[in-house]
Amino acid sequence: MSSTPYDVLVVGSGAAGLTAALTAAEHGASVLMLTKGHAPDSSSWHAQGGIAGAIGDDDTAELHAIDTERAGRELCRQSAVRVLVEEGPERVRELMAFGVPFDPELNLEGGHSRRRVSSVDGAHTGWAITSLLGRRAAATDGIAVREATAVRGLLIVGGRCLGALTPDGPIFARATILAMGGAAALWSRSTNPEGQIGDAVAIGAVAGAAIADMEFMQFHPTVLEGSRLLLTEALRGDGAKLIDEKGERFVDELAPRDEVSRAIVRHGRCFLDLRSIDRDRFPGLMIEIEKSGYDPALVPIPVSPAAHYTIGGIVTDLDALTDVPGLYAAGECAATGVHGANRLASNSLLECLVFGRRAALAALGEPPLPAQIGDVPPTPPERVASQELREQVWLQAGVIRDPGDLAVLATSHDPVAAMVARFAIARAESRGVHYRTDAPIANPVFEGHFVLRPGQGLILEQWT
Repeated sequence: MSSTPYDVLVVGSGAAGLTAALTAAEHGASVLMLTKGHAPDSSSWHAQGGIAGAIGDDDTAELHAIDTERAGRELCRQSAVRVLVEEGPERVRELMAFGVPFDPELNLEGGHSRRRVSSVDGAHTGWAITSLLGRRAAATDGIAVREATAVRGLLIVGGRCLGALTPDGPIFARATILAMGGAAALWSRSTNPEGQIGDAVAIGAVAGAAIADMEFMQFHPTVLEGSRLLLTEALRGDGAKLIDEKGERFVDELAPRDEVSRAIVRHGRCFLDLRSIDRDRFPGLMIEIEKSGYDPALVPIPVSPAAHYTIGGIVTDLDALTDVPGLYAAGECAATGVHGANRLASNSLLECLVFGRRAALAALGEPPLPAQIGDVPPTPPERVASQELREQVWLQAGVIRDPGDLAVLATSHDPVAAMVARFAIARAESRGVHYRTDAPIANPVFEGHFVLRPGQGLILEQWT
């Protein structure tokens, strides 16, 4: 592999990575994008519901912030929330200007007090956004893309990140932006592509970056039983009902996702009834449901929760900079504190755009590479998550958690699985998406973020 250095190395091809690459290139930087698989196979590409942003006539950034913080259960970093909701509308309008064919009506999703979710065909938003941004990246001078290139580690010299280590050799860059997605596929029941097993957290921790909030995995409550097909929350916003085997409702469909997921687990087998809604607003999703053997016009669809979004990750500041000079993280692999203990629906794509752009702008200021780098360490071996490990994580760190199970998982050979358990053991309460059978209510003592820093144990920090 060529040792030609780049100004900015972007690892990941989802909304955060594409935004970072385009922003950096527009400012004259040379950019290399790496993706573990093929460019379209990112979590962003599969995102259905939409992108939140206060663009409606009856909406404001302040109202969006209130809803975000309410969902976050007293743990949202208020400065990060302000950045998200204040810069968000401009990012959404940029997508409109680029030509993303948003539906004419805004959607309502759980936890939102206003219709503020922009979608494409009801449930093809991630595909539409990433496809368009991908085409723009392919047509932009200064952006090179390499698919099927896994990053196994980071090149750290003198405490500074100078690029990444791949099976084909090192890649050198003044700044490295990790936009690698989350860890939800570490759970056997997941909406994520199989490769989303927390690689960014694993390599970031080895490189000396701080990790936070790994106890918080958001489970999406309505995923087609036996598959990873997510049935977007916008369906419930339009009136779809959750019913049990007797046909009776048992939960407020638009309650925050953690509440709905726990209600389903406790209640047993359940179904999403789409018969009374305007299904023509979600044409692509109806086709996918029919392909799975169900007619949504005739029968309720069996659903159950699945691991969906990793709230924790690599700790960053508001410009996406980690504790390691030259290393940035944006999107799902980052822990900005913006989501608190429970992500508000459709804030994730917005987070990718807002903080992906901020990461790129900050990365432009990194100094040149040193004249001499010295010996490059060998590339670490591939990290593999077996089906047995995924089943263990699902059983021992699922929607409802038992401290005994977590103690067993904490001994896992897999660094991210063990980390999830350690964080979940430390948070001896229930808050947001993290629920423990032995401590079923929130405890004010834990109103902070557990952070793991090199050479230290878990520390509870207050973020402003």
